[in-house]
Amino acid sequence: MKAQVEAIQGVIFDLGGTLVSSELDFTLIKAQIGCPCEQDLLDYIAQLPSPYMREEAMNIVHQHELQDAQFATILPGVTEAVNALKVKNIPMAIVTRNFDKAAAIKLQNNPLPIETVLTRSDAPAKPDPSALNAIATLWNIHASNLLYVGDFLYDIQAAHNANMRACLYAPNAVPIYADQADYVLREFTELVTLVESYSQKVELC
Repeated sequence: MKAQVEAIQGVIFDLGGTLVSSELDFTLIKAQIGCPCEQDLLDYIAQLPSPYMREEAMNIVHQHELQDAQFATILPGVTEAVNALKVKNIPMAIVTRNFDKAAAIKLQNNPLPIETVLTRSDAPAKPDPSALNAIATLWNIHASNLLYVGDFLYDIQAAHNANMRACLYAPNAVPIYADQADYVLREFTELVTLVESYSQKVELC
């Protein structure tokens, strides 16, 4: 019996650590707001008991994000890959856990031909699939025809929660959760070849 793999008709990217560099020190941030190391930072802030505590904690996160954004640089191979996909008329978007101001600074300093950008200011943060679902609806493309590219476990989980394919970008050490991704990129330029290889529905024996 033959299995079919749907064509890739659109690509959605994470931002920090995927398209541009990020040096956020989450260990330091968690220590400053009292978040246990093993707990998700945003989940911890959301469950703080008072609005004042949540605002104070989020202000600390924002300060770190804004500082990180000022020094973000575009990662190797990104410009070439994104431009190649644009030439092929592949729609592209960005979904990031950054808040809107930090994401805007990163993209202002590192311009890319990607117009649709959703941050945690626009939709629940990954691994919640809401932002990915919104883009699939905007483009009127079935989720199975979309690829989400990111560098962390939440990116894989968000893609699968949205019924999309997950592509892990791992230029350095391959993390233990890499086997949960549908594809693993060691170099960003490999993305164009990946998309081209699934430009049409593929039948697997």
